[in-house]
Amino acid sequence: MSAAPLPRVAPAAGAAIATPDPHITVRGLVKRFQGVPVYDRFDLDLPRGAIVSVFGPNGCGKSTLINMISGILPIDGGEILFDGRTVAQARIGYVFQNYREALFPWMRARDNVAYPLKLMGVPPTEQARRIAQLVSSFDLKFDLDRHPYELSGGQQQTVSIMRALVTEPEVLFLDEPFSALDYEMTLTMRDQLQKVLAETRTTTLLVSHDLDEAIYLADKLLLLTRRPTRIAAYLDVPVARPRVPASTIEPGFIALKAEALAIFQAAVRES
Repeated sequence: MSAAPLPRVAPAAGAAIATPDPHITVRGLVKRFQGVPVYDRFDLDLPRGAIVSVFGPNGCGKSTLINMISGILPIDGGEILFDGRTVAQARIGYVFQNYREALFPWMRARDNVAYPLKLMGVPPTEQARRIAQLVSSFDLKFDLDRHPYELSGGQQQTVSIMRALVTEPEVLFLDEPFSALDYEMTLTMRDQLQKVLAETRTTTLLVSHDLDEAIYLADKLLLLTRRPTRIAAYLDVPVARPRVPASTIEPGFIALKAEALAIFQAAVRES
């Protein structure tokens, strides 16, 4: 399957890839760093309730993209809308790569999870209900009354993900959330996240440097080129859920990975 996808590499800068019932629409996005364009008239639709993985060469602006869509990073031009609303009017959650710096060490894990709800003025009884629901969804095996420094890396990242989900966001952003974890914990976390997102149907945008992980978690795979960044391909992931580690050696998974790798390599060579 390596030869067929190559013509899809790097569509015209202004060309949008239409998505039925998009939750998020990005049109004419422009971003420059020190005058150098990273994104120039970039268009994208993100489907409602889907997990979209972003994969591309180092330095292509994967994290920059989700930081702009989430409102963390200002844009230099264009428009980003959530069902016709601005990001300020949307309810979002964000999970950072460095979980050690993302949590408040002086707070118990439970209080870290509840923190955004307290800022929102959510009553304590509702805070407790939402946390209990997440504990059940994640099938938690550790004590939330412990402090972050008493937890393993995977447990800390679980707390970070729970904190992002406790507000019941309409969109969740994850920036390489498992890159600092060991392989065994990464497998566990992928399966936990897959289960919870399947339950909540939260629109999710995930950045990953691991192609297997990007495909494993995604409903759609967004492949990017080098700067100025364009869409190399936007692929459906037709691998049945729930996915398990053995899914990565199924013919459909292997074929999609080969196609994505061919597109990725072509995009790198073109740059």
